[in-house]
Amino acid sequence: MNFKYMTIGLASVALTVIGCTVSEQGGSASAGDKVYANFPVTLKGYTGSKSTSEAYTGQMARQVLHDSLKKLAGKGNGKPNPALKAKMNSYYSGKTKGRAIVAPKSKGKFVIKQTKVDQISKKKNLSGKTYKGTIAGMPNNMSGPALVKFWIDKASSAKKGVDLNNGYNYPQLISKFLMGAVFYNQAVDNYLDEKMSAKKKPNNKPYKKGARYTGKEHSWDEAFGYFGMPAHGMKLTPKQLYAIAKRKPAALAYADHNGDGKVDLYREMVFAPAYYAAGSDKKGKTTYAKTITQAFLDGRRVITSAKGAKLTDSQRASLRKYAAIIEKNWEQTLAEAVFKYAGSCFKALNKLKKSQSPKSLAKYVKYWGELKGFSLSLQAGRKNLGETATRLNRLIGFGPVLMNSSQVVDINSKGQYVKDQSSGIDNYMVHMLKVQKLMVDKFGVKARANDALSGLGAMIKKLGKGAAAEND
Repeated sequence: MNFKYMTIGLASVALTVIGCTVSEQGGSASAGDKVYANFPVTLKGYTGSKSTSEAYTGQMARQVLHDSLKKLAGKGNGKPNPALKAKMNSYYSGKTKGRAIVAPKSKGKFVIKQTKVDQISKKKNLSGKTYKGTIAGMPNNMSGPALVKFWIDKASSAKKGVDLNNGYNYPQLISKFLMGAVFYNQAVDNYLDEKMSAKKKPNNKPYKKGARYTGKEHSWDEAFGYFGMPAHGMKLTPKQLYAIAKRKPAALAYADHNGDGKVDLYREMVFAPAYYAAGSDKKGKTTYAKTITQAFLDGRRVITSAKGAKLTDSQRASLRKYAAIIEKNWEQTLAEAVFKYAGSCFKALNKLKKSQSPKSLAKYVKYWGELKGFSLSLQAGRKNLGETATRLNRLIGFGPVLMNSSQVVDINSKGQYVKDQSSGIDNYMVHMLKVQKLMVDKFGVKARANDALSGLGAMIKKLGKGAAAEND
């Protein structure tokens, strides 16, 4: 037991955790537990039968909708497929009953409890929560939802969701973009931002009529759900979290926290944002997953400690500090992914220069889809990244530079890609390294998977001072 979080009732205790005394931190029914669960009902006047207040089923349903949409995006047969397009849209923008969970599904000994989205939460979609702003990193000033629908259309008619002629892997583009445009955006730019203000969703009123939780309790819980961490995530190592997401047979033992022999997608599964945080943490250079989860736990205990009263200025200040920790580490997780896949693209291009094959090209296109998707996700947060975003979009472009040096530069009025000649493969490889340097300089990434920066100076020297590689 972590005694730091026990309710000890001593006002004189001087220990603090980011501005909150130990006694202020207490109040959870799971006092000292590392599990995001069993927070008591504090809402004054509640007469229902529920004894706990945490709830984030809608967010976990959207995690499942994301996984299912990604899986469906790879089902195309290379021809227009209206039925597949309609099915993909039902998981993105629909709220229909009976939608089967396409992913994640049971895998051998790794048995998943739910088979229908409605078993987690009903009438949920992704489109209503997608960032509505203009996506500067793609042509035609499309909004977030418009871009996803555009990609859904393209994916439905692409063989296995991949367009090698133009360089797009739609399952990766859709998935990685939604990780930012829905999960990251909703958490840091809504629930942990606007809804932490004094007037919005106050703690002395229910979140909605008939709810068992207060406005602040539920706002914080929903942000936690968007991170995609199992309730007992603090008890698991990064490698264990990673294995759960991969549905490894051995992972059932530590995923199944309640011991019923199945993995509950609501409380026991690892989803995309937490998966990538754990992936960065595996080598011990970072602690993104646990730092974020601990901040969520700490913040929730501050809210619980208010016992259904309106939060004080001091308590809200503490929440803002925890929210800042979450936002910073989540942002760095996305920046780490951008760094990683820029390196993957660099290495893939190096191989393609030596020997081209459809398999090698497909790998490059996959990596580029992950790079592009994560780069757009990074821009979907609360902060305007300004010049950093502009440089990132220019370096990566609207499409990957292909082996004939062509690159998508626009989308015409008919939704067709427009290509032009780029400055060449070598220059684009330098761009990939500059993306890595940008992530180091602006976000301080530490894990640095697929680090290729040692070759930047040599490549720039090789290309010469007047090379287009410098024109970014």
